[in-house]
Amino acid sequence: MQKRRTLFPGPTISRWAPILLTIFALAAGAATLSTSAQTLPPGSAPVPVDAERDQRFARWIADFSSSARAAGITDATLQSAFDGIRFIPRVTELDGAQAEFTRTVWDYLDSAVSTQRVVRGQDRLLQARPAVDPAATRYGVPAEILAAIWGMESNYGSNTGDIPTIDALATLGFEGRREAWARSQLLAALKILQNRDISRAQMVGSWAGAMGQTQFLPSNFLAYAVDADGDGRRDIWGSLPDVMASTANFLVRSGWQSGQPWGQEVRLPPGFDLALADGEQRRPAAVWAGLGVQTMDGSPLPALADAALLLPAGARGPAFIVGPNFRTILRYNNSTSYALAVGLLAQALGGGAPVQAAWPRDLQPLSRSQLLALQTALNARSFDSGTPDGMMGPATRSAARRYQRSVGLPADGYPTLELLQSVQ
Repeated sequence: MQKRRTLFPGPTISRWAPILLTIFALAAGAATLSTSAQTLPPGSAPVPVDAERDQRFARWIADFSSSARAAGITDATLQSAFDGIRFIPRVTELDGAQAEFTRTVWDYLDSAVSTQRVVRGQDRLLQARPAVDPAATRYGVPAEILAAIWGMESNYGSNTGDIPTIDALATLGFEGRREAWARSQLLAALKILQNRDISRAQMVGSWAGAMGQTQFLPSNFLAYAVDADGDGRRDIWGSLPDVMASTANFLVRSGWQSGQPWGQEVRLPPGFDLALADGEQRRPAAVWAGLGVQTMDGSPLPALADAALLLPAGARGPAFIVGPNFRTILRYNNSTSYALAVGLLAQALGGGAPVQAAWPRDLQPLSRSQLLALQTALNARSFDSGTPDGMMGPATRSAARRYQRSVGLPADGYPTLELLQSVQ
């Protein structure tokens, strides 16, 4: 459930095999590493060898293997998984740089819900009906939502990623920024290998360890993957029935409510208190209607008992009313841009209208250093935005809204250069 990139593999740690063999022997003595040399793709530049790093990586693998063995992973599985393991430098470079967190929402949606993706999706959905419709019926998730996630995650199965999952997760664990998370995902990946759902060579995906046609993290695979075609394996790489049933099962067990829409574009009345449109304050749709919120065509608001308003591009951009199913999509990928893209792509696949209000394309997004400056300035003025990190999260938006209210600005919490200059 992350984005994938085509990467060249980094250097294997096979050159440190003697060291690893010694460490493994001391630890438990069964796992071995390959001594085969790495072969780079034709025309690619050799990756510089970092001997000291590779030694530390080898020690990390040995330490992890000991804890994995204690958790029930067999020596045979460890040997299969770590034979020829590689550290991939590009994985650490891409960590934290997903497009849905670094691009403006309109730029993200331009590609995520492009005409080409919609047309291709309608064609692929028609072809995949024998797999999609049974999953939609069984789990109560619309076929268009399943197809939209399929389109977002792998362009309808055409780009599932080619990074070895074991290597990617080991790299992230060793790098250390999210070591506990990466270790848990790597252990889950070893359990998948041990269960024989997929082979080590076929277990490939994104740089972040997400796998298959709808990009499940290993822990989610263990929890939600389904053998829908009855062959005894949960194959989210090659079996479309398994892909669709697994995706629908994830959504339902994460809170999907059958028969409810994800949300809808709305129009806010003049003078509306934008601080209410923070995506968090939940009210029945009837209450929002009483405050003057209307659909774009004047039809009744969707009958949502627990709805919130969302301004993904601030006061000058489109507004949406969203319900529990929107929040469920966020559990698949915790990005507002991503969840909007899934909802809008599903809407388009079903022949629905695109977003009607204009996006504020003249607004320049703040750079990470500018966001850091904004957070620092807000904190200095006692509008607590948390520890400055250059990422626009809920704490920063809340602090920005409080500041905007204090100086009489529309409290949309949207980061602009004008807001930064005002706070400074």
